[in-house]
Amino acid sequence: MITGGAGFIGSNLCDYFIDKNYEVVCLDNFSTGHKKNIEHLFSNPNFTSIEGDIRNFEDCKKAVSGAKYVLHQAALGSVPRSINDPITSNEVNVSGFLNMLTASRDEGVKRFVYAASSSTYGDSESLPKVEEIIGKPLSPYAVTKYVNELYADVFSKTYGLETIGLRYFNVFGRRQDPNGAYAAVIPKFVMQFMSHESPIINGDGNYSRDFTYVENVIQMNELAMFTENPQAVNTVYNTAFGDRTTLNDLVGYLKTFLSQYDAKIADVDVIHGPNRIGDIPHSLASIDKATKLLNYNPKYSLKNGLEVAVKWYWDNLK
Repeated sequence: MITGGAGFIGSNLCDYFIDKNYEVVCLDNFSTGHKKNIEHLFSNPNFTSIEGDIRNFEDCKKAVSGAKYVLHQAALGSVPRSINDPITSNEVNVSGFLNMLTASRDEGVKRFVYAASSSTYGDSESLPKVEEIIGKPLSPYAVTKYVNELYADVFSKTYGLETIGLRYFNVFGRRQDPNGAYAAVIPKFVMQFMSHESPIINGDGNYSRDFTYVENVIQMNELAMFTENPQAVNTVYNTAFGDRTTLNDLVGYLKTFLSQYDAKIADVDVIHGPNRIGDIPHSLASIDKATKLLNYNPKYSLKNGLEVAVKWYWDNLK
C-alpha cells in the first residue's frame, strides 16, 4: 500500500511493484500528485487507486485494509511552503502520519516504511551526515519530518509495528513536477533552460547537495520492505548517493546534457538571487549504515541520473 502513490516518488514505486506482480493499493488526494502519473495502471487488475486524504482516518483504514507493507510517501514537501503555511504542513505531515501509523497498527500491517527527510539534520554542520547526529530543525517542514521519526520509534517500541524511515536527500527523476511555486530545483531549472529562461540560483551557487536519482530511492524502499535482518528495522537510514554537488556544478551538467537537444541552451545565463530562509548550506550523506545493514548499493550517480532524467523531461515536457 503506497500513500502519495500519484506523486513523483510514489508513482515510480507503484510502477516498480506492479511490474513485479505485486498487488498495489495507491492512496492519494491529488493535491500535489497527478492522476496522469498512474492512469496507465488503472486497467491493471493488481492495481487499486483510492482517492482519499491521510488527514481522514477512515480513508487511511480503508487503504491499509489487507496490506502487508505500507510505503508512506504522502506529505506536503518544501521548506518554503512550510514557512508560508506551517499549519497545513503540520496537519498533513504530522496528523496524517499519525493516522497512517495508527491505521497500520490496527490493521496488522507487518512493516511501515516511510519517507523521512535530510532536513532533519537541521543546523548540524558535521559532514557527512550520519544518522545518529542531528541538529535543531531550521523550518516547520523539518520539525514535521523529525516528529515522524519520533512517532515511528514510539510505535515500534509500544505496539510492535516494524518501522523504517528513509531520510531522502534531494531526490530527482522522471515525473518530478517542474511547475508551481514550490517546484524542486532540477525540474524547474530544466524547464527554464528549455524555454531559454535564466534560472535563479539562491546565493552564490556554492551551496551543495547530495542529489539522489529516484531509482536509488526505489532500491532503498524495496530493501527496507523485505530485509530479514532484525538489526535493520525500527531505525532510520540516509537515502542518497553519498556525494555532493554545488548548484553551480549542477547547472553546468544540466546545460551540457540539454545542449545535446538544443545548442542554444549552452548560452543561457544564470541569475544569482539571495539565499533562501531555512536552507542548509551543505548536505552530504553517509550511506555506510544502509550499506552495512540493508546491502544498499546505489546504481545512479548524479550525472548518470541527470542524463536519463533530462531525456525524460525533453521527451515528455518539451
